[in-house]
Amino acid sequence: MPKNTFDIIIIGGGLAGLTSATHLAKAQYNVLLIEKNSYPKHKVCGEYISNEVLPYLKSLGFSPFDYGATRINDFELTTHNNKTITAKLPLGGFGLSRYAMDEALYKQALSYNATHLQDTVTNVDYNEDCFKVTTKSGNTLHAKLVIGAYGKRSQLDVKLKRPFISKQSPYLAVKMHVSGAFPKDKVALHNFKGGYCGVSKVENNIINLCYISNYSTFKKYKDIEAFQKAIVLKNKALKHLFSHTKPEFTAPLTISQISFETKNPVEQHILMCGDTAGMIHPLCGNGMSMAIRSASIASQLIIKYLEGEIETREALEKIYTKQWKKTFRLRLKAGHSIAYLFRQDWLAPKLLMLLKGMPFLMPLIIKLTHGKSMTS
Repeated sequence: MPKNTFDIIIIGGGLAGLTSATHLAKAQYNVLLIEKNSYPKHKVCGEYISNEVLPYLKSLGFSPFDYGATRINDFELTTHNNKTITAKLPLGGFGLSRYAMDEALYKQALSYNATHLQDTVTNVDYNEDCFKVTTKSGNTLHAKLVIGAYGKRSQLDVKLKRPFISKQSPYLAVKMHVSGAFPKDKVALHNFKGGYCGVSKVENNIINLCYISNYSTFKKYKDIEAFQKAIVLKNKALKHLFSHTKPEFTAPLTISQISFETKNPVEQHILMCGDTAGMIHPLCGNGMSMAIRSASIASQLIIKYLEGEIETREALEKIYTKQWKKTFRLRLKAGHSIAYLFRQDWLAPKLLMLLKGMPFLMPLIIKLTHGKSMTS
């Protein structure tokens, strides 16, 4: 194979990109992973993952519990006016920081001989059944296939003229690690006016706090501290957490322009994975599992294509689109609907009272936003 030519180039080294790189390199394909950041690195993320992905991760030679992941079985939800409901998670989940998990998966991919390039992709061209990928550092690379796993939004989305990029992205997310008391086996979701905060423990007895807010609510305040004091801490559970824990970061991490608009799983022959293909509302707390599952779907189909079982690129793209929608469309719709209902401040407490009176509903709702256990 000529220099700078690969079977697959993966743009973005988050969970979807790393999982794809590990899967395809393990299958002995020539894989290049392009990621602009070095490892390890903290990311704005809820850091709770459904156990649905454990069999698949095991098949890649990765166990989160080797890196201190916590086992999570209980769920708690509170409203902005401090109504509470609890439930058991049907499949359970685990907590592991992106700092630990991304680095571990990165090393796993390298152990299978994946190649890593720390760079930023500036353009992707497709011509005569081949991709040409150019980077900020001046690299020109070629591949039979390209996976887009570069996250929520990128300049590449602008280049590709993806429809969602021109629409308003009205959300801001804030993430911090703190130390203090919180049950290891619980994930909590605390509602405040204009947003939600997810809470769960990760490795080393650290608590991950990650909240998302409507930017129109946030911009009324001069900074994060003022916003938290005026809005976030009106939720008593959050007030207790913030006042009884110690920050582990020098400052919170933030990202803005978060969009939950519909995206296409394939754009100009690039197979999109993870947040690049579609985002579930964090109220449903399962974006990390979706990223891993979408990488699995793409990787398995790519192998079938490269082995000739899927005969044409057109067939590959159609099958991937169909499988992606079959796997995620219902949970994305459920996520949008649940988020919309709980954004109605007058309605959220009434919904919780309904759920308390009919406790069998909560596991059913959780199942709508989660998948079944993956096979290896």
